[in-house]
Amino acid sequence: MPDTVPVTIEVEPDAAAALGDAARRARVGRLVSRMLRPASVERLFEVMDAVSAEAERRGLTDEILEAELAAYNAERRDRPPAA
Repeated sequence: MPDTVPVTIEVEPDAAAALGDAARRARVGRLVSRMLRPASVERLFEVMDAVSAEAERRGLTDEILEAELAAYNAERRDRPPAA
């Protein structure tokens, strides 16, 4: 892992207890670092490809996706505008 520095953040008591485990604390630290660091476009495409492959493996087809998008768009058209 690259150089790290300790930081203090406020969390709920149960989260604090979970962070008592050093391995979990390290994973959370990596997650926070990734969330705050801009990701490369290439990495985004890799993730999108992986998600797409998993969706296909689980049975999602172009037809199902088109039907879901059509239903979503129809629902949005029928919804009154936000105030």
